[in-house]
Amino acid sequence: VLLFVWIETSNEYFGFDWVIFLGTGYWFFWSIVLLSLFGILTAYSSLLVVLAFLLVWEGYELYLHWCHKILILLMILLCSFVLWILCQLWQERWLTAGLSLQIFAPYMHLSGITVMVILSWPVAFYLIHLEEEVRMRRYKMMYDRETAKGCNILTKLRALQVTIGLPFFLILLCLYIVPLGIHSPCIQEEDKLGPKPDFFGHRGAPMLGPENTMMSFEKAVEQGAYGLESDVQLSYDQVPFLMHDNDLRRTTNIRNVQPNASITHSSFFLWSFLSTLNAGKWFVQSQFKPFYHMKPLSRADREKAENQRIPKLTDLLELAQKEKKFVIFDLNTPPRKHPLRHTYIRHVVSVILASKIEQHLIFWLPSFDRQYVQSRAPGFQQVGQLFSIERLTKENISRINVDYKRLFYKGLKDYKAANININLYIVNEPWLYSLAWCSRIHSVTTDNIQTLSQLNHPYFFMTPGYYMFMWLLMDSVSAVLIFAIFYFHWWRESKKEMFNNSIHTDLRSLSTTEGTWE
Repeated sequence: VLLFVWIETSNEYFGFDWVIFLGTGYWFFWSIVLLSLFGILTAYSSLLVVLAFLLVWEGYELYLHWCHKILILLMILLCSFVLWILCQLWQERWLTAGLSLQIFAPYMHLSGITVMVILSWPVAFYLIHLEEEVRMRRYKMMYDRETAKGCNILTKLRALQVTIGLPFFLILLCLYIVPLGIHSPCIQEEDKLGPKPDFFGHRGAPMLGPENTMMSFEKAVEQGAYGLESDVQLSYDQVPFLMHDNDLRRTTNIRNVQPNASITHSSFFLWSFLSTLNAGKWFVQSQFKPFYHMKPLSRADREKAENQRIPKLTDLLELAQKEKKFVIFDLNTPPRKHPLRHTYIRHVVSVILASKIEQHLIFWLPSFDRQYVQSRAPGFQQVGQLFSIERLTKENISRINVDYKRLFYKGLKDYKAANININLYIVNEPWLYSLAWCSRIHSVTTDNIQTLSQLNHPYFFMTPGYYMFMWLLMDSVSAVLIFAIFYFHWWRESKKEMFNNSIHTDLRSLSTTEGTWE
């Protein structure tokens, strides 16, 4: 279960590693460490099960070595602890795993039938073997006076048959009819598939260039981004600049320049100092790579990344105006004792208007002081969050920016019925993007634009007719195979029984002959 959940939530690996960074101050791929650990534990426990099965098959008594007993106990304790952590502190992991079933359930169903066909061989062997044992016991009871003891043994054998056979056939029956309860957005007619969702480059293209730098945004434009997403902080001298974290440790060289000030909030620095920091060298160092599956940089891109600086908001607006790209950003509230603590919204609006960017290119996300923004900049496209449809209508908002996990569990149909445009964040995995595509989502915010932009069709897409054909074909073929496997074991046991009976008959005739001679 842990391995499945962790694999299916790979979309969240960066967020997990970032949370660990906030607590430790050091960047490392802890998500991959856990993935490897869960994979090793799964392989180890599966190997023990296979070995146990083979021992039982050969008729050996099971005996687990003390070291395996200790390791299994530790594994159970570790898995229980991690499951508790997930349930208490990271419940959204389960939401992502649940969403994955909307995509993978049809394939898990077909795979499950294949597994049941494989399992039918040992199940049939044991059921037929037990049936033969029952026959032998009945045969002996005809000549044995201990009838009560023999009945008890027969009862135990029958109970063992039920214990093995009933769950197998119930699971098989459920697999045969489970498609009746499967709902997957990617099972639909081809002509009903919506258009491909557009892309907002999350902090640019952070797998191709250092996040929230001009190089990153330029890379996103090259990859065909529909819009550019960023995070805005305000310097102490009131200059809006692009930075996600509240401090500068992760994405600048502040530790080398002013190590004692590395954990100071970035908004307490003057722009004259912020503009001198290097915001790209960390990106080319292997120990600070933000994503584990990044492709190597070319020599030119490496040199360019090493010379990146922290951009101002106006730098991003200039690029967006030039390339006709939309801009959406999170505007972070300045900390206490900052001069713009209570007026930062109005100041940023003034900076945007002064940049002369076309107002309709701004997707305004902050909800604080929205009425002022609507009156001062009526051309801004107002973006809400997962508000009620009544509130969105009242505030004249026709677009929402939503965490993908929350939307699919909060009533996707209601927002689509109200003609609300939907942008999902953060969508990095192709299967998740395929789910958004099949669900007719309008746009997504992504770190992985270079991969998703290459998709010409949703992954795991199939028409209802094709799935029904595969469903019936797999059910029919598996039923025939399972019947054939059971018949084969029954036929083999019958031949063995006939052979044994013939031997018994010969022995009896031989003993009768010997008695006659005497």
